[in-house]
Amino acid sequence: MRIGILTSGGDAPGMNAAIRTVVVTGLAENHEVVGIPNGYVGLLEGKSRSLDMTDVQGISGFGGTMLGTARSDKFREEEGLQLAIQRLGELKLDTLIVIGGNGSLTGAHKLARAGVCNVIGIPASIDNDIGHCGLSIGVDTAVNTIVEACDRISDTARSHRRAFLVEVMGRQCGFLAMRAGVAAEADIIFYGEEDLDEAAIIQRIRNVLQTSFAPGSSKQRVLIVKSESVDFPTYKLVQRVQQHLPVDAPGVELRTTILGHVVRGGRPSAMDRVIAQRLAYAAT
Repeated sequence: MRIGILTSGGDAPGMNAAIRTVVVTGLAENHEVVGIPNGYVGLLEGKSRSLDMTDVQGISGFGGTMLGTARSDKFREEEGLQLAIQRLGELKLDTLIVIGGNGSLTGAHKLARAGVCNVIGIPASIDNDIGHCGLSIGVDTAVNTIVEACDRISDTARSHRRAFLVEVMGRQCGFLAMRAGVAAEADIIFYGEEDLDEAAIIQRIRNVLQTSFAPGSSKQRVLIVKSESVDFPTYKLVQRVQQHLPVDAPGVELRTTILGHVVRGGRPSAMDRVIAQRLAYAAT
Protein backbone atom coordinates (compact mmCIF):
# COMPACT_ATOMS: atom_id res chain seq x y z
CA MET A 1 0.00 0.00 0.00
CA ARG A 2 1.17 3.53 -0.79
CA ILE A 3 0.52 6.06 2.00
CA GLY A 4 0.81 9.80 1.59
CA ILE A 5 1.09 12.20 4.51
CA LEU A 6 0.86 15.98 4.71
CA THR A 7 0.64 18.65 7.40
CA SER A 8 -1.54 21.65 6.75
CA GLY A 9 -2.57 24.96 8.33
CA GLY A 10 -0.97 26.23 11.53
CA ASP A 11 1.84 24.10 12.89
CA ALA A 12 1.35 22.42 16.27
CA PRO A 13 3.95 20.83 18.57
CA GLY A 14 3.69 17.07 18.14
CA MET A 15 3.14 17.00 14.39
CA ASN A 16 6.59 15.51 13.87
CA ALA A 17 5.84 12.71 16.33
CA ALA A 18 2.78 11.85 14.24
CA ILE A 19 4.79 11.90 11.02
CA ARG A 20 7.44 9.62 12.49
CA THR A 21 4.85 7.15 13.76
CA VAL A 22 3.16 6.93 10.35
CA VAL A 23 6.52 6.23 8.72
CA VAL A 24 7.68 3.70 11.32
CA THR A 25 4.35 1.86 11.39
CA GLY A 26 3.91 1.98 7.63
CA LEU A 27 7.36 0.61 6.88
CA ALA A 28 6.91 -2.12 9.51
CA GLU A 29 3.81 -3.23 7.59
CA ASN A 30 5.73 -3.15 4.29
CA HIS A 31 3.91 -0.07 3.02
CA GLU A 32 5.49 2.75 1.06
CA VAL A 33 5.21 6.14 2.77
CA VAL A 34 5.59 9.42 0.89
CA GLY A 35 5.61 12.91 2.33
CA ILE A 36 3.87 15.79 0.59
CA PRO A 37 5.61 19.08 1.39
CA ASN A 38 3.86 22.31 2.40
CA GLY A 39 0.37 20.94 2.88
CA TYR A 40 -2.24 21.31 0.16
CA VAL A 41 0.07 23.68 -1.73
CA GLY A 42 2.45 20.78 -2.27
CA LEU A 43 -0.41 18.46 -3.20
CA LEU A 44 -1.66 20.89 -5.85
CA GLU A 45 1.86 21.01 -7.27
CA GLY A 46 2.04 17.21 -7.30
CA LYS A 47 5.12 17.14 -5.11
CA SER A 48 6.11 14.16 -2.97
CA ARG A 49 9.13 12.26 -1.73
CA SER A 50 9.63 8.85 -0.20
CA LEU A 51 10.22 8.78 3.54
CA ASP A 52 12.34 6.22 5.33
CA MET A 53 13.64 5.74 8.87
CA THR A 54 16.60 8.05 8.38
CA ASP A 55 14.26 10.90 7.46
CA VAL A 56 12.32 10.73 10.73
CA GLN A 57 14.99 9.71 13.21
CA GLY A 58 14.78 11.87 16.34
CA ILE A 59 12.13 14.27 15.04
CA SER A 60 9.53 13.57 17.74
CA GLY A 61 11.24 16.10 20.01
CA PHE A 62 11.16 18.94 17.48
CA GLY A 63 8.45 21.57 17.19
CA GLY A 64 6.94 22.61 13.87
CA THR A 65 6.68 20.09 11.05
CA MET A 66 9.49 18.58 9.02
CA LEU A 67 7.20 18.40 5.98
CA GLY A 68 6.45 22.11 6.07
CA THR A 69 2.96 23.57 6.08
CA ALA A 70 0.94 26.25 4.32
CA ARG A 71 -2.55 27.57 3.77
CA SER A 72 -3.86 27.37 0.22
CA ASP A 73 -6.52 29.79 -1.03
CA LYS A 74 -6.59 27.93 -4.33
CA PHE A 75 -7.50 24.64 -2.65
CA ARG A 76 -10.62 26.26 -1.16
CA GLU A 77 -11.98 26.91 -4.66
CA GLU A 78 -13.71 24.23 -6.74
CA GLU A 79 -11.01 24.38 -9.40
CA GLY A 80 -8.32 23.82 -6.79
CA LEU A 81 -10.23 20.95 -5.22
CA GLN A 82 -10.57 19.21 -8.57
CA LEU A 83 -6.84 19.67 -9.22
CA ALA A 84 -6.06 18.15 -5.81
CA ILE A 85 -8.26 15.15 -6.64
CA GLN A 86 -6.42 14.79 -9.93
CA ARG A 87 -3.05 14.92 -8.13
CA LEU A 88 -4.11 12.17 -5.74
CA GLY A 89 -4.72 9.93 -8.71
CA GLU A 90 -1.40 10.85 -10.29
CA LEU A 91 0.44 10.10 -7.04
CA LYS A 92 -1.23 6.67 -6.98
CA LEU A 93 -1.98 6.90 -3.27
CA ASP A 94 -4.04 4.25 -1.51
CA THR A 95 -4.34 6.40 1.61
CA LEU A 96 -3.78 10.07 2.37
CA ILE A 97 -3.21 11.10 6.00
CA VAL A 98 -3.84 14.77 6.73
CA ILE A 99 -2.55 16.29 9.98
CA GLY A 100 -4.07 19.66 10.81
CA GLY A 101 -6.88 21.73 12.25
CA ASN A 102 -10.42 22.69 11.25
CA GLY A 103 -9.69 23.96 7.74
CA SER A 104 -7.29 21.16 6.95
CA LEU A 105 -9.69 18.45 8.06
CA THR A 106 -12.54 20.10 6.16
CA GLY A 107 -10.38 19.81 3.06
CA ALA A 108 -9.61 16.19 3.90
CA HIS A 109 -13.34 15.49 4.17
CA LYS A 110 -13.94 16.94 0.71
CA LEU A 111 -11.14 14.83 -0.76
CA ALA A 112 -12.53 11.72 0.92
CA ARG A 113 -15.92 12.28 -0.71
CA ALA A 114 -14.23 12.17 -4.13
CA GLY A 115 -13.40 8.52 -3.49
CA VAL A 116 -9.97 8.51 -5.16
CA CYS A 117 -8.34 7.01 -2.09
CA ASN A 118 -8.87 6.57 1.62
CA VAL A 119 -8.41 9.87 3.49
CA ILE A 120 -7.74 9.96 7.23
CA GLY A 121 -7.57 13.11 9.35
CA ILE A 122 -5.46 13.55 12.48
CA PRO A 123 -6.47 16.56 14.65
CA ALA A 124 -3.58 18.91 15.33
CA SER A 125 -4.28 22.46 16.50
CA ILE A 126 -3.14 24.38 19.55
CA ASP A 127 -6.58 26.06 19.66
CA ASN A 128 -8.36 22.83 20.67
CA ASP A 129 -11.35 23.86 18.59
CA ILE A 130 -11.81 20.65 16.56
CA GLY A 131 -15.18 18.97 16.95
CA HIS A 132 -15.41 15.50 18.54
CA CYS A 133 -11.84 15.82 19.83
CA GLY A 134 -11.12 16.12 23.54
CA LEU A 135 -7.50 17.22 23.19
CA SER A 136 -5.81 17.76 19.84
CA ILE A 137 -2.10 17.56 19.12
CA GLY A 138 -0.24 20.65 20.33
CA VAL A 139 -2.66 21.85 22.99
CA ASP A 140 -0.80 20.56 26.04
CA THR A 141 2.49 22.13 24.92
CA ALA A 142 0.77 25.43 24.16
CA VAL A 143 -0.87 25.52 27.59
CA ASN A 144 2.45 24.79 29.29
CA THR A 145 4.14 27.54 27.27
CA ILE A 146 1.50 30.06 28.34
CA VAL A 147 1.69 29.01 31.98
CA GLU A 148 5.48 29.32 32.00
CA ALA A 149 5.24 32.79 30.44
CA CYS A 150 2.62 33.85 32.99
CA ASP A 151 4.75 32.54 35.85
CA ARG A 152 7.72 34.56 34.62
CA ILE A 153 5.59 37.66 34.16
CA SER A 154 4.15 37.18 37.65
CA ASP A 155 7.68 37.18 39.11
CA THR A 156 8.39 40.66 37.81
CA ALA A 157 4.83 41.85 38.50
CA ARG A 158 5.15 40.95 42.18
CA SER A 159 8.54 42.61 42.38
CA HIS A 160 7.12 45.92 41.14
CA ARG A 161 3.52 45.58 42.42
CA ARG A 162 2.06 45.73 38.95
CA ALA A 163 -0.84 44.42 36.92
CA PHE A 164 -0.25 42.51 33.70
CA LEU A 165 -2.63 41.67 30.88
CA VAL A 166 -1.51 38.67 28.81
CA GLU A 167 -3.16 37.91 25.47
CA VAL A 168 -2.98 34.34 24.19
CA MET A 169 -3.89 32.60 20.93
CA GLY A 170 -6.92 30.40 20.39
CA ARG A 171 -8.81 31.91 17.44
CA GLN A 172 -12.51 31.70 18.38
CA CYS A 173 -11.96 29.21 21.19
CA GLY A 174 -11.15 30.25 24.75
CA PHE A 175 -9.72 26.89 25.85
CA LEU A 176 -6.08 28.00 26.02
CA ALA A 177 -6.91 31.12 28.00
CA MET A 178 -9.11 29.26 30.45
CA ARG A 179 -6.85 26.24 31.03
CA ALA A 180 -3.64 28.26 31.29
CA GLY A 181 -5.27 31.06 33.28
CA VAL A 182 -6.53 28.67 35.94
CA ALA A 183 -3.13 26.97 36.18
CA ALA A 184 -1.29 30.30 36.44
CA GLU A 185 -3.66 31.63 39.15
CA ALA A 186 -4.93 34.47 36.99
CA ASP A 187 -7.17 37.00 38.71
CA ILE A 188 -9.34 37.40 35.61
CA ILE A 189 -9.77 35.26 32.50
CA PHE A 190 -11.55 36.67 29.45
CA TYR A 191 -12.69 34.39 26.63
CA GLY A 192 -14.87 35.05 23.61
CA GLU A 193 -17.58 32.55 24.50
CA GLU A 194 -18.54 34.72 27.48
CA ASP A 195 -19.54 37.46 25.02
CA LEU A 196 -19.02 40.44 27.33
CA ASP A 197 -19.29 43.95 25.94
CA GLU A 198 -16.46 46.45 26.34
CA ALA A 199 -18.03 48.22 29.29
CA ALA A 200 -18.43 44.96 31.21
CA ILE A 201 -14.84 43.93 30.54
CA ILE A 202 -13.49 47.27 31.73
CA GLN A 203 -15.66 47.27 34.84
CA ARG A 204 -14.54 43.77 35.81
CA ILE A 205 -10.89 44.79 35.55
CA ARG A 206 -11.53 47.98 37.54
CA ASN A 207 -13.25 46.03 40.31
CA VAL A 208 -10.34 43.61 40.64
CA LEU A 209 -7.73 46.38 40.59
CA GLN A 210 -9.60 48.37 43.24
CA THR A 211 -9.87 45.35 45.54
CA SER A 212 -6.37 43.98 44.94
CA PHE A 213 -4.49 47.25 45.40
CA ALA A 214 -6.70 48.82 48.05
CA PRO A 215 -4.93 50.51 51.00
CA GLY A 216 -3.74 47.84 53.39
CA SER A 217 -3.85 45.04 50.82
CA SER A 218 -0.79 42.80 50.70
CA LYS A 219 -1.46 41.63 47.16
CA GLN A 220 1.55 42.28 44.91
CA ARG A 221 0.31 41.43 41.45
CA VAL A 222 -2.76 41.11 39.28
CA LEU A 223 -2.68 38.77 36.29
CA ILE A 224 -5.30 39.08 33.57
CA VAL A 225 -5.39 36.46 30.80
CA LYS A 226 -7.31 37.37 27.64
CA SER A 227 -8.04 35.12 24.68
CA GLU A 228 -7.64 36.57 21.21
CA SER A 229 -11.23 35.43 20.69
CA VAL A 230 -12.40 38.43 22.76
CA ASP A 231 -13.58 41.10 20.33
CA PHE A 232 -11.83 43.98 22.09
CA PRO A 233 -8.32 44.91 20.84
CA THR A 234 -5.81 44.55 23.65
CA TYR A 235 -4.12 47.89 23.04
CA LYS A 236 -7.49 49.64 23.20
CA LEU A 237 -8.49 47.78 26.35
CA VAL A 238 -5.26 48.73 28.12
CA GLN A 239 -5.63 52.38 27.12
CA ARG A 240 -9.17 52.48 28.50
CA VAL A 241 -8.22 50.85 31.81
CA GLN A 242 -5.15 53.06 32.26
CA GLN A 243 -7.41 56.13 32.28
CA HIS A 244 -8.90 54.86 35.55
CA LEU A 245 -5.68 53.73 37.26
CA PRO A 246 -4.98 56.99 39.17
CA VAL A 247 -8.30 56.47 40.96
CA ASP A 248 -8.60 52.69 41.07
CA ALA A 249 -4.99 51.82 41.95
CA PRO A 250 -2.80 54.87 42.54
CA GLY A 251 0.86 54.24 41.73
CA VAL A 252 0.17 50.90 40.04
CA GLU A 253 1.12 50.30 36.41
CA LEU A 254 -0.71 48.07 33.95
CA ARG A 255 1.56 46.35 31.43
CA THR A 256 0.61 44.09 28.55
CA THR A 257 2.19 41.12 26.80
CA ILE A 258 0.86 39.51 23.63
CA LEU A 259 2.36 36.04 23.42
CA GLY A 260 1.33 35.47 19.81
CA HIS A 261 3.16 32.78 17.89
CA VAL A 262 5.50 32.04 20.80
CA VAL A 263 2.68 29.74 21.92
CA ARG A 264 3.00 27.58 18.79
CA GLY A 265 6.69 26.84 18.97
CA GLY A 266 8.94 24.79 21.19
CA ARG A 267 9.56 21.15 21.88
CA PRO A 268 6.34 19.17 22.31
CA SER A 269 5.46 17.90 25.77
CA ALA A 270 5.43 14.19 26.54
CA MET A 271 1.64 14.23 26.43
CA ASP A 272 1.54 15.80 22.95
CA ARG A 273 4.07 13.28 21.67
CA VAL A 274 2.06 10.36 23.02
CA ILE A 275 -1.25 11.74 21.71
CA ALA A 276 0.34 12.19 18.28
CA GLN A 277 1.87 8.71 18.33
CA ARG A 278 -1.38 7.03 19.33
CA LEU A 279 -3.48 8.87 16.74
CA ALA A 280 -0.92 8.26 13.99
CA TYR A 281 -0.62 4.58 14.86
CA ALA A 282 -4.40 4.21 14.62
CA ALA A 283 -4.44 6.10 11.32
CA THR A 284 -1.79 3.91 9.75
